[in-house]
Order: sequence, then structure tokens, then C-alpha cells
Amino acid sequence: MGTSKNQPDTVGEPLEKVRDEGATGDTSRLEHPVIGRVIFVLAIGIALSHLYFNTVSVMSELWISALHFGMFGLLCTLTMPFISARSRAGRRLVFGVDLALGLAAVGCALYLPAFEDALYDRGVIFSTADWVVSIAAVVLILEFARRTTGWFIPLLCIVALTYVAWWGQYVSGLFNFPGLSWETVLFRAYMGGQGMLGSIARISWTYVFMFILFGAFLVKSGAGDFIVDLARCAAGRFVGGPGFVAVFASGLMGSVSGSSVANTVSTGVITIPLMKKAGFPARFAAGVEAAASTGGQLMPPVMGAGAFIMASYTQVSYLTIISVAALPALLYFLSVAMFVRIEAKRSHAVKLEDDEAATLKEVLKGGWHYLLPLVVLVAALIYGFTPTYAAGIAILSVILASWFSARPMKLRDILDALALGTRNIMTTAILLITVGLIVMVVSTTGLGNTFSLMVTDWAGGSLLITMTLVALASLILGMGLPVTAAYIVLATLSAPAIYSLIAQSQLVELLTAGNLPEQAKAIFMLAAPDKVDLLNAPMDTATAQQLLALVPDTFSTQLIEQALSPHMIAMTLVAAHMIIFWLSQDSNVTPPVCLTAFAAAAIAGTPQMRTGFTAWKIAKGLYIVPLLFAYSPLITGDFGEMLRVFAFGLFGIYAIIAGLEGFLEHPLNWWVRLIMFPVGALMLWPHGTLWLDMSGLVIFIALLIWSSRRSQPPETVNA
Repeated sequence: MGTSKNQPDTVGEPLEKVRDEGATGDTSRLEHPVIGRVIFVLAIGIALSHLYFNTVSVMSELWISALHFGMFGLLCTLTMPFISARSRAGRRLVFGVDLALGLAAVGCALYLPAFEDALYDRGVIFSTADWVVSIAAVVLILEFARRTTGWFIPLLCIVALTYVAWWGQYVSGLFNFPGLSWETVLFRAYMGGQGMLGSIARISWTYVFMFILFGAFLVKSGAGDFIVDLARCAAGRFVGGPGFVAVFASGLMGSVSGSSVANTVSTGVITIPLMKKAGFPARFAAGVEAAASTGGQLMPPVMGAGAFIMASYTQVSYLTIISVAALPALLYFLSVAMFVRIEAKRSHAVKLEDDEAATLKEVLKGGWHYLLPLVVLVAALIYGFTPTYAAGIAILSVILASWFSARPMKLRDILDALALGTRNIMTTAILLITVGLIVMVVSTTGLGNTFSLMVTDWAGGSLLITMTLVALASLILGMGLPVTAAYIVLATLSAPAIYSLIAQSQLVELLTAGNLPEQAKAIFMLAAPDKVDLLNAPMDTATAQQLLALVPDTFSTQLIEQALSPHMIAMTLVAAHMIIFWLSQDSNVTPPVCLTAFAAAAIAGTPQMRTGFTAWKIAKGLYIVPLLFAYSPLITGDFGEMLRVFAFGLFGIYAIIAGLEGFLEHPLNWWVRLIMFPVGALMLWPHGTLWLDMSGLVIFIALLIWSSRRSQPPETVNA
């Protein structure tokens, strides 16, 4: 590909047209000369108000969350009609109803700051107006969620709210809940700041909004063209180059967009045709794009809002989370690239030569300024600015950096970027506000702890079985919930169980090495005084596990806090959440509901389900890397330990992929395929023995060299 002059204004333009998973809309309103302009002005106003909220405002967070709900509720009703109407009169009626519902949402939002003090003066006893506004707010957000994500989330919220107020008392066993009055439920759902306007909504109007707005400014400045050009120059001339371009471009684009579907549409329209022209099967080309675009949710700094929610849940800084997420994300993209390399050899894919293509030096010379905002963002975070301030500074840097290009951002471009960012976040904002109701129910009833205990019991204390159960649950939830919502629900329910099991495995390591701190031994003096002498010397794993089993559940938390350092405890919690976050991504590429794969299939013209299974196969890193989170120091270790796990894990995954595919640089015999699995497992297994890792690496490299000598050189054609 040559310079971007022959491309559309921006590769990222589909971001303007693509909403999050499951969203539908009526573009006729956006194109209407009056309504479209109103939506445009409203979106700009919402963006400017949120910039004010995140920089200089001293308004109550609860009030800002209420205004966040009201503004995006109005935008949702204007852009997404509640039903489709063909006749002109019908469309007018629908618009009138939508406008009324949107204004009702604004009214509910304004009611809270106006009458909150009066509510507390009455001792939190609802007046008639409080009843009406609270019920209306809940009903409205459920309707907005139905429009943007479908029926699943509203129905789930209805089940959850009625469980708290009504039918929970009739459930026997662990899930019995005596119930709360509807007044209490509605207060917590809306007025009290624990449900719709709670911590999840705050994440929406702070971190998520600012970073998606930052991504919109990057896209509008022309960074999308630069990303694809850079990817093609860096990887396009290799064997299987278009496939590597898809992986590289999706990683870069996903680092700022955070949406797998938007990522697929933005880069897939270029990379999928190129892969097909190079000789890749069409279904494989679509699968690569879907799998690579799914990785965009894993790539810092945005991570599809996951990093911000994770920071809120774990109370670990955002900068720390994106720091530890970088190597695993790179490992995932390299695993996809391995599939590309193998398929390129198997399909005899040709090299694509483009005589008009710009060189890497030319691309960097013409677009180096697009990298400045990312540098500014990272520098601001390291310097100590909060993520919201850092994003604000980075947005300003996008505008300034564009002045170094041939098309600097003017006032119209800035307004377009503000409107684009607001529209891009609309579905996510509605989703996060709605999911707050489910989080409120789980925290109010204690369902999270109950579910964690049940999962641990079903798994028999096995971390691997627990992760398998969570993976199945994420797949089922992913059929009806967007990825972010699935992560929030699963993290609320199962993160404590995974955290506890990982922490226990670390306690076992301390016991087997005889390194348990003295303060932790005091817990055993209370729980098992006759076993204290065993703690002064190394022991086998079975004995360590038996000792831990003697510690009552009431003391287990204290034991972890006394035995592990605060840093290790925090990173263990991050590892637990990272496992859930990664596993929740599989719904993007796993049939029967895999919207990212379906979007790629539409571009490639391939069957949706078969493309979904191909994407699922290529995205195997979604299952392998979480195992490293659980059983290795990829998250919890120091940088040297993390780098070692990354390096050996990379070759271990390559060996397993070669075994699965039966191909390396040439077709593999059955006995070589069988060898690949234990060789890969040897480098992935957390045995902690360097010579075993090196043995696996030497064997794999020897087989790679042997296979390379038997492969045929690729052909070259003009692009």
C-alpha cells in the first residue's frame, strides 16, 4: 500500500458507524437535516460537559453520575428509536415518544441534585415524587439497555431486583435472602448511589469516557491511516505479510479504540482482502482478523474499559495494571502471528510487493507526530497525573501534534472528534450504568461470596477446575452480555474464589520451602498447635496442603495477609481479575454468538459459524495465557521473572500450535506432532527449573531448524 492519499479520510471512520456488541440504530435520524444537527450539537455538549466534570468540577460524584445518565439517556433515545416505523406519521410518533423518554431521563437526573437534601431531611422516607422518579429512572435505564444491547441485560436486572425485594425469601438453601422493601431497593438502585449511579457509573464518566474520547481524537487526526501504513511497512513484506499486518494493525488500533468489533471493521476492510490476495483461505483471513481484533481489548492503555474497572475493583493503580498487562497482550498477538506463519507456509502464501509502497522510514517521517500523544499519555501517567487528567493532556497533545502534519485539526475536526467520541461511548455508558444494578444486588445480598464458595466446593479446591467453570460461565454469559458486562458480573461473583486459590498455592510454595514468615506461624498456633514444629523445615506438597486444610476459613484471610507481602497480595488479586477478563473475551470468537467473527465473515464473504470456529482456534492464547497468570509469576513476579515466563511461554505456545496444526515450516509427521505437546508443556509448566525450560527450548529450536530446511521458498507477486 502506498501513502494514505488513496485511502478514505481515515481508516477509523467505521468507528463512527459501529456501535458496541448488539447495538442497533436508525441512521436516518443522523442524516436528517434538523435532528442530525441536534444530535451533533448534543454530543458535543455532552463531551464538553464531561471534560469539565473530569478537570475542574467540584460537583458531587453522585450528581455527576445522575447527569451522565440523563445526558446519555437523551442521546440514546434520539439516535436509537424504540421501534422502526415506515410511514412518515409513524416516524413522527416514534420520535415524539423517544423525545419524551429522553427528556424524562434528563428530568430524573436533575431531580436528584434538586431534592436530595429534602429526602435526607425526611429520614430517607420516600415521598410520592421520590417513588415516581426512582421507578422511572430504573425503567428508563432498562429500556435504554434494551435498545443498545438487547433483552438479556434488562431481563437479568429485573430478575436481580425482584430477587432482592420479593422472591429471594422463597428460595431455600444458600441463596435464601429475607428480602428488602421496595423503597429500600429503589433507594439503593437510584437515589443512594449504590446501583445505577454507583462506582461503575463513575468509571464510565471518568476513565472510560476520557480514554474513548482520546481514541476518537486520534482517529479523527488521521492516526488510523498511519497505523495501517506502519503495520504494512513493518510486516507486509514477510511471508504471510498481510496476516502479520492484521495482527500488528489490530494491536495498535485496539490500544486506543478498545472495541473488538470496531477494530475488525476498521482494519479488516484492508487486511482481509490483502490476505486473500496473498493466498490465504478466506475463512482463515477472517479468523485472523477476528482473533487479532479481539486482542485489542487486551492491549493497554484502554483495554475495552477493563483496565479502569479492574483498577476500581482491586484498588491497584491504573498505571500498574496496564504495565503488567502489556507482556501478556504481546504474547497473545504473537500467538496469533504464529498461526499466520504456519498457515502461510501450508497455503504457500506469496509475498506481496508494492512498488508504490512507502518505506518504513518514509511512513515514520510523515507520521511520527501520531506517536506523540501516546508518549505524552504514558509520560503523564508516570509523572503522577490521574488517568483522567493524563487523558485530557493527551487529547490536547493530539490537536497540537496534528499541526505537524499536512492536515492539522481545525475547529470542525475538533467538533467532529468530540461528537464521535460521545457517540462511540454511548452504548458502553448505558451498559455500565445498567450493570450497576446487578453489582448492587450482588453486594447487598452477599451473592458474590456465596457463589465463590460454591465454585470452590464444586471444583474441590482445584484452581484449574475453577478456571474451567469460570470459562464456561463466561461463554454462556457472553451469548447475551457484551464482554465488559460479562467481566463485571463474573468478577463480582468469582474473583474472590480465584484469588483465594492462587493465594493458597503461593502459601503452599512458602510451606514447602520452609519460608513461612514468623507472623504467619502464629495463625497455625491457633488453628493447629500440634503441627507448628513442621513449619520450621521444608516439607512435601501434600503435607503443606494438609496443613493449610487445618486452617479454618475464618483465619484464611489473616493467614494470607500475614504470609504474603502487600505487593504480592495486590498482584495476586490483579492476576485473579486478569484471568476473568481474558476468559470473558472468548465470547467474541466462540460460536454460537461471536459478533467479532461475524463482522470479519461479512467482510470476507465466508460462512459465519465456520468463521467463528476458525477464529476460536486461532485465539487459543485466550485460554493458555490465563493459565500462566494462575500458575506462574507472569503477573505477580518481578520484571526478570515476568520476562522469563514470557520468553519460554512464547516458544511453548509455538510448539503447542505446531502440534495442533501438524505443521511448522513443513508438514509434520505424527510422531513429531506428539513430541511438540510435551516440549511445549515443558516450557509452559511452572516447575521453576531453568534447565528443564532450556531443554524444551533446545528441542523445539532443533525441530524448527530441521523443518525449515525441508520447506520450500515462497513466491512473490505484485500487490
